[in-house]
Amino acid sequence: MPFFTVEANYNVPHYRHRTYQADTVEQALKLAIEDDEWAEQKEDFECSGETYITGAWLGEADAYGDTEYPVPSKFKEAVQRKADHFDVLLDLLQIVARTTDNARSGSPCWRQRADAAIAKAEAILAGPDDPN
Repeated sequence: MPFFTVEANYNVPHYRHRTYQADTVEQALKLAIEDDEWAEQKEDFECSGETYITGAWLGEADAYGDTEYPVPSKFKEAVQRKADHFDVLLDLLQIVARTTDNARSGSPCWRQRADAAIAKAEAILAGPDDPN
């Protein structure tokens, strides 16, 4: 029976409490994101994430060896699986929105919601300046 070396991970959230002087809460949030000083960080083990697999190799203690096996999606981190599926769903929504005529759909409200969802998804993919 062969041996396999498997790399498993889980994420431990880290947090800090820091006060920022700003004109608005949005400015304070931006300052907190841009602040790269984490000397007083605390770990929150009670909110640790799920265990997920990042790699599998044939052999004993042979992580990063020549024979790496593909990891099926069901063993990967759920948040990454959702992010990967996000692209698929956005592509499908864009196809439907482009091919659906408002008059035939019977619901202009649907098209407005689809257009708003597409705009938000594209903004998320473009970077941190998500409109909401």
